[in-house]
Amino acid sequence: MSSGAQAGLIGLLPAVSALRAAAEETRLRILVLLREGELSVSDLTDILGQSQPRISRHLKVLVEAGLVARHREGAWAFFRLAEGPASGVLDGLLEAVDCTDPRLAEDRERLAAARARRSDAAQAFFARLAPQWDETRSLHVAEEAVEAAIRDVVGEAPIGSLLDLGTGTGRMLQLLAPRAQRAVGLDGSHAMLSVARASLAREDLHRVELRQGDLHAPPFPRGAFDLVVMHQVLHYLDEPARAIAQAARLLAPGGRLLVVDFAPHGIESLRETQAHRRLGFAHDQMASWFDEAGLDGEVVRDLPPPARSGADRLTVSLWLGRDRSAARHETHREVA
Repeated sequence: MSSGAQAGLIGLLPAVSALRAAAEETRLRILVLLREGELSVSDLTDILGQSQPRISRHLKVLVEAGLVARHREGAWAFFRLAEGPASGVLDGLLEAVDCTDPRLAEDRERLAAARARRSDAAQAFFARLAPQWDETRSLHVAEEAVEAAIRDVVGEAPIGSLLDLGTGTGRMLQLLAPRAQRAVGLDGSHAMLSVARASLAREDLHRVELRQGDLHAPPFPRGAFDLVVMHQVLHYLDEPARAIAQAARLLAPGGRLLVVDFAPHGIESLRETQAHRRLGFAHDQMASWFDEAGLDGEVVRDLPPPARSGADRLTVSLWLGRDRSAARHETHREVA
């Protein structure tokens, strides 16, 4: 391999373009802020005290230079530092910038204030939903036990790339993202993503990516993730089999899909009060869906509810499947 083709290197002209894009005061301030996590145009307008058209023009330059990535979330647009060859040029530059500089220190103070406002709004939204969620939680084993089981099933090895489908409040990202090189959460609700964004900020998980999208058609390339998690998502969906097939499509060879949901139950009221579409899933049904999606089931675990007479209760089940394409590849190679 020639030196110019080595991973992580960038050509002369793209390098000059990236450096020129960063070599302007406002754009460099934007880059320093985005190092702390993704921000909207509105966030940057408030923090930097400049007009939206001016901020948008600067962002356009940074996007075109490959330094910043843009994604839509409904009517909103969010920006974060891009991954790719140009990002290598940026890393050394940002490492050298003195963040105690008075202008940059003021920017960070305004960033903290913006995050506090975002957190307050998210908590107000969450408070409206909390009574409903508390009702459901009271019917099954404690969340701490569920999360302990998730950690045990996933194991202690580094995760690589992680995707949380239907991320909701972002709790699974808080639990697993610290062990992942890349972590992404997808949800269809802008309001829930606002809650997740605030929750992750409180845990200093600013490099986690959040995206708005359809779980039945997630906007990611095939084979992009080593672990995909669907935590308490399937029972809300009209087509859970399709969602599992789409999740499996996103797995790298040998990647894993973890589904956490309820075992079959008869609490019909959850259809009305919690918008549940499915009243749990049987192990044989999940095994069939996994097989159709090209997954080999590895782990099935039930967490029964604490005993309480005279009341319907919920069993939480965990199903872990592994993409079998890697195994097929190994078999073909051995035969050859």
